[in-house]
Amino acid sequence: MSERPRVLAIDVGTGTQDILLFESGREIENCLQLIMPSPTVAVAQRIAAATAAGRPVLLTGRTMGGGPCGWAARDHAQAGYPCFATPDAARTLDDDLSQVEAQGLRVLAPEEAERMLGAPDPDLVHLEMRDFDGAAIQTALRAFGVDPAVEYVAVAAFDHGAAPPGISDRRFRFDAIAARVRERPDALAFAYRGAEVPADLTRLAAVAADARAYPTPTGAAPVVVVVMDTGAAALAGALEDPVVAAREECLVANIGNFHTLAFALRGGHIAALFEHHTGLLDRERLEGYLRALADGTLDNERVFAESGHGALALDARPLAPAGHTFPFLAVTGPRRALLRGSALSPYAAVPHGDMMLAGCFGLLRAVAELEPSCG
Repeated sequence: MSERPRVLAIDVGTGTQDILLFESGREIENCLQLIMPSPTVAVAQRIAAATAAGRPVLLTGRTMGGGPCGWAARDHAQAGYPCFATPDAARTLDDDLSQVEAQGLRVLAPEEAERMLGAPDPDLVHLEMRDFDGAAIQTALRAFGVDPAVEYVAVAAFDHGAAPPGISDRRFRFDAIAARVRERPDALAFAYRGAEVPADLTRLAAVAADARAYPTPTGAAPVVVVVMDTGAAALAGALEDPVVAAREECLVANIGNFHTLAFALRGGHIAALFEHHTGLLDRERLEGYLRALADGTLDNERVFAESGHGALALDARPLAPAGHTFPFLAVTGPRRALLRGSALSPYAAVPHGDMMLAGCFGLLRAVAELEPSCG
């Protein structure tokens, strides 16, 4: 182990991927950081370019975050242009491959894709799907004379989980969240060593598999991998802000580009939480959810019926008892302006002075918890 072990922490969102190269013993403000387009955005842009040119597309690689890239693949196929995908790549759009084909894509066996690539059509656009692109990160760091080798790689990503046929992926994800929080009511319940990712978290498992191939310093053991859910990473990172950490009771809301995950904390532990789709929330509606979360009345079925994921209360006691002011509310995430001007007086959390790296700071906390030898 190096005397100054290094951690590559990457928070993969829908809009950006936020990258921190942390070196023990160095002031965290002097550690290198990058805010880059998310992998799903980069793939979506390349599919859109192929659509504009009328060229066929072949998707291979692993299951990754959907959203923009999934919509672009669907739009390409529905515009009348061929879009082929291997099973793992196709599951980016839907775990049920029949539903992928219903959107117009053709799912190929891996050997069929290999034959296509062995006798390539000059017009074919081949895209390899993955959330963790170690080669691209290494290239970027080397361009600035930075040694990219690390001992630890930590990645946060949002994973719905592979829901069985006929089961709502919203319901499936939230049931898994509830089970984990009941076992361990803090953000690090959602962090896993790379080899210990549950089988149904297919996106995180794919990330861990790619991250294991990242280079380590000469002579070092294989890279140690930690993966985590994005919302939980943001919560753990927000608690690095001393203003937030000093509160015995508070709410912390991560308002992401696609999902909002909010927690009620008591004594550093999760008392309650809810998850919803950011695009379905305006300020008034989000305030209503946060008020109900604080007073212990937010109902799981209500959130699900309103197209969210769900709500859970382990401790339904109000954070702000009757007659008291609303509890302290910390917000983070790229869409936190949704609460700008709110009567709830939100505090914009800035762990180590940088909101965009909140998830990366949460990942560092997870590495320190799971791998004490990191120092």
